[in-house]
Amino acid sequence: MTLYAKHCHFCMNQTDSLDFLKRENYDIAIIDPFNPCQFLIAEKLGIPYIVFFAGPFSYSLGNGLPSPPSYVPMFLSGFTDRMNFLERVINTFMYLSSYMVEIRNEQIFRGVIEEHFPPDSRPTLSDLYHKAELWIYNMDFSIEFARPLLPHIQYIVGLRAKPAKPVSQDLEDFIAESGDSGFILVTLGSMVSTIPRTDLIREMNSAFASVPQKIIWRYKSSQWPEDLKLAPNVRLMDWVNQNDLLGHPKMRLLVTHGGLNSLTEAVYHGVPVLGIPIFADQPDNVVRIKAKHMGEYIPFYKIKSDKFADMIRKIVEDKR
Repeated sequence: MTLYAKHCHFCMNQTDSLDFLKRENYDIAIIDPFNPCQFLIAEKLGIPYIVFFAGPFSYSLGNGLPSPPSYVPMFLSGFTDRMNFLERVINTFMYLSSYMVEIRNEQIFRGVIEEHFPPDSRPTLSDLYHKAELWIYNMDFSIEFARPLLPHIQYIVGLRAKPAKPVSQDLEDFIAESGDSGFILVTLGSMVSTIPRTDLIREMNSAFASVPQKIIWRYKSSQWPEDLKLAPNVRLMDWVNQNDLLGHPKMRLLVTHGGLNSLTEAVYHGVPVLGIPIFADQPDNVVRIKAKHMGEYIPFYKIKSDKFADMIRKIVEDKR
């Protein structure tokens, strides 16, 4: 956050750019709350603003929502809305620690505010959070736990999900070879096109070889281990149109890192999920998927070929 404050000093000193934005006379700004500087810039320009949070619901003092720690799991807790006593204690400590984080952020940005706002109109970050016209979250009720909401909080979802288009003929031919077994899509997000640990690749490749489905694996083929023979039912692809594949009638399972956009696309197309969370909000996301009976998840360090294959079969063969 200190780095954000330094960057904010730089941005607020770009008077030519700020003057240009003022002359444009914008009606409203849409800002990302991840960087508090955006609130300061909107305030400096005198523009009303809407907050758009691209990730799942993250507790913030600024949005004005109550978050009872007895049944509303904190961000990064990995809990569901049905916590036992110990989990509620841990969740409460995480809830209280979020206050300390907010106070620390106020202190870090105090210098920026004092330098760029006159003494009689210096806001606090909390003031600016509360001034937002609307808070929009990239979340859907189908994968979120019940929690208090207010009119200025809105969930929108499925920004990328849409009816599927036909896949390429080459890919269609590969999928057709699967017969009634269908195919599985494996993609661990736009930031992970390879897996650095060869042992994990071996375990996953071995598991895929033991299931009847065809496997489309988004993996950079040039980085595939030279000493590892690719399973005969697996095709590596550097890029895939995930939405179109999820909407294919032979789609059986999505193996994913648990990114929110991937999960909402899977929900849109009615595809079960096997999550392999990597970082950030992904562990929380896949916990929600399991709690909602939309799939399962397994940590990277627990992946063994037999167990992984069993999980695939369990999900694919579940007729619910």
